[in-house]
Amino acid sequence: MDTQKAKTTPKDFFLWAGAIVTFYWSVVAFLQLMFTYIDYAFPNVLAPSLSDPYQSGMSYEMASLIVMFPIFLLLMYFIRRDITRDPSRSDLWVRRWALFLTLFVAGLTMAVSVITLLNTFLSGTDIVSSFLLKIALVFLVAAAVFMHFIADLRGYWKEFPSRALTMSYATGALMILTIAAGFIIVGTPQHARLLRFDAQKISDLQTLQGEVLSYFQQNQTLPPSLSALTSALPGFSVPIDPQSGDTYTYHLAGKTSFELCATFNAPSVSAVSFGPSAPAIPAGAALVGADNWQHVAGNVCFSRSVTPQTLPKV
Repeated sequence: MDTQKAKTTPKDFFLWAGAIVTFYWSVVAFLQLMFTYIDYAFPNVLAPSLSDPYQSGMSYEMASLIVMFPIFLLLMYFIRRDITRDPSRSDLWVRRWALFLTLFVAGLTMAVSVITLLNTFLSGTDIVSSFLLKIALVFLVAAAVFMHFIADLRGYWKEFPSRALTMSYATGALMILTIAAGFIIVGTPQHARLLRFDAQKISDLQTLQGEVLSYFQQNQTLPPSLSALTSALPGFSVPIDPQSGDTYTYHLAGKTSFELCATFNAPSVSAVSFGPSAPAIPAGAALVGADNWQHVAGNVCFSRSVTPQTLPKV
């Protein structure tokens, strides 16, 4: 067949453009997701935020794989179907440019990733085991991309279409396993929502703690109830449990002691770091246990005591 008859149509251009964009996006999301898994498996005390997968962007990377990779497979299916029907379409300029561009970007990405990982390692931020695993992962992914697209340029997948289909299935299975591992680490969306509720409850209790201490500083006594905060502090609204809609439990345990209680869905991930930072304690007052917000599942009460230090009346 005369290959000069093959002409690039708008359909060909956008199919290949879409395939390349979704492919790049999927590979980057896969690498970032695997990096997150490695950081989670090998916690680094110099990067404590990575100990909490909910704050590491893992959900975005999982969503990218769930959406982009199937689109890439679908676009490649249409492209291969057109080539099967008309073999001359394998010589389209847009196909050759897309394949060579992918090889170029793969090499550039590998170099940049290695430089970034080396910089992080040499600065003392990363640990040896995590660094070696990330380097090995980058080289494995880059090698796989090179081998696949060089084989495509040489017509290997066209000559053995069954192997191309097997490769697609194998890659799809790898992505499914990668996403499944994320659900094991992060939990289901419903579980994530429950932990978000817990984080908000800790934030509300921290707010209440700060307002109770402000009330004590102004009145030299603890408020008899949470409703007293509303009347004593104009514009302040007592927060309620975002999950149940009930008010938080507050009761006095002495003249300078009180408890704040809430019902939690799961044990705390870590002390304070998962939830917002505690509000600053007013000057001239000290609160025993003010930074301890670790909790178990179920109803938990946090005991607080105002120390008899300098407490000037405001």
